[in-house]
Order: sequence, then C-alpha cells, then structure tokens
Amino acid sequence: MTRLTLILIASLLCAVGLSACNTFEGIGKDVQKAGETLEGAAKKK
Repeated sequence: MTRLTLILIASLLCAVGLSACNTFEGIGKDVQKAGETLEGAAKKK
C-alpha cells in the first residue's frame, strides 16, 4: 500500500471512532443498545 492510502485509512478509522462515541459512557450505551437489539431478535424466534 502506498503511504497516502495508509494515511487515508487511518484518518477514516479515527473519524469513525470519534464520531461513534465520545466517552466511555457513550460506549456503554452503544453496547447496551446492541445487546437489547440482539435480545429482541432472539425473543422473536
């Protein structure tokens, strides 16, 4: 890979990571919501 490609990939990963959850509290909420979604899907079956 070229250096530019690596820089672009790293920048994209940082942007996604920062926009997803700003704090550990945000991470907890995201994980909780994902768990609730999985639980709901399991109950439907």
